[in-house]
Amino acid sequence: QVQLVESGGGLVQAGGSLRLSCAASGSIFRINAMGWYRQAPGKQRELVATITYGGSTNYADSVKGRFTISRDNAKNTVYLQMNSLKPEDTAVYLCNADVSSVFWKSGEHYWGQGTQVTVSS
Repeated sequence: QVQLVESGGGLVQAGGSLRLSCAASGSIFRINAMGWYRQAPGKQRELVATITYGGSTNYADSVKGRFTISRDNAKNTVYLQMNSLKPEDTAVYLCNADVSSVFWKSGEHYWGQGTQVTVSS
């Protein structure tokens, strides 16, 4: 079993910054990829950013240039640095991870509980 614990959400003014963290623990051989998703009231969940074990990143067009995803493989932790925040960034941000418990098996997906990010005008 794998657990993901998120932190760093909060209330900020437009133009401000937040840094989200997601730490994975449990039966982990390797985290193949980690990512951040977000879901606002009345809207569908959307991909924000992902990062592979090797460091390859992918961003939604809406956040590219403002958000930066990174990871510390030794700590099984992924971060999302969010700069130049806009009110439309307001959402619950969810961490997910593709985790291999042993080296010969493909990964399984796990989700965190989510952390609220609110950006005021």
